[in-house]
Amino acid sequence: MILNSLILSITTFVYMGAAVLYLGSLTFRKEILAKIGSGVLILGLLSHTAGIILRWVESYKLGIGHAPLSNLYESLVFGAWAISLIYLVMEWRTGVRSLGVFPTTCAFLAMAYASFSKNIESSIQPLVPALKSNWLIAHVITCFLGYAAFAVSCGISIAYLVKVRNNPGGDFKKKTGDTGESTRGIALPDIHTLDELNYQTVMFGFLLLTVGIITGSVWANKAWGNYWSWDPKETWSLITWLVYAALLHSRAVRGWRGKKIAWFGIIGFACVLFTYFGVNFLLSGLHSYATK
Repeated sequence: MILNSLILSITTFVYMGAAVLYLGSLTFRKEILAKIGSGVLILGLLSHTAGIILRWVESYKLGIGHAPLSNLYESLVFGAWAISLIYLVMEWRTGVRSLGVFPTTCAFLAMAYASFSKNIESSIQPLVPALKSNWLIAHVITCFLGYAAFAVSCGISIAYLVKVRNNPGGDFKKKTGDTGESTRGIALPDIHTLDELNYQTVMFGFLLLTVGIITGSVWANKAWGNYWSWDPKETWSLITWLVYAALLHSRAVRGWRGKKIAWFGIIGFACVLFTYFGVNFLLSGLHSYATK
């Protein structure tokens, strides 16, 4: 087994350990478990980064020489890395450690699927002609950082709905200061903190996805001669963009908060998943190479 594959396989189980620790901290209300989970997640991100760099170096040693962002395996690996990074940055900025279950579970599942699925080719392969462009790195990185932010947002949305369910009447009220706090339920931040974190994360992801679509259009023009071809991947990327644009518009113009935005965030991430997995496996198009 090539060293980078071994490191990435080990990273998969590190993420699983972090997810279990974060879950334990919520279930048993033990802050120490969340702190350990953060440390384990940082360790996982470091080993993950090392694995990606080694894969990049090994591609040059094989005479192929390209960034590890070109197929389904590599995009899953990078996506898991991006989710871990964005969540850790959020955790560092806010000091909130109780939201780590969903991001670490997503990272674990993506890595597990990439590492152990028999349907995914994990060896380093030469680039197909359409991918031989300097726009590849900019397009993939911005899109997947956007997708990762939406994954974190989905986790926050789920946490919000769990918080409200365990604190009946705790959704946003017309009266200011009504946070729906109660001694019942798991140890999550108050609903205003969750709502604000959700908004900030979606905004970050939306901006990155916008840049990703723009760079992808420039890349498409160079590779196929036009900026937009209504390929299934392009179409669903646009649908995803429109869903999150509607979320941000509803919050800014209509003043939506709370449950409505949380459900919007979950629906948006469902669109992200279909854009990535559904289009790859169910619909054929110019992006069909991503299934290999």
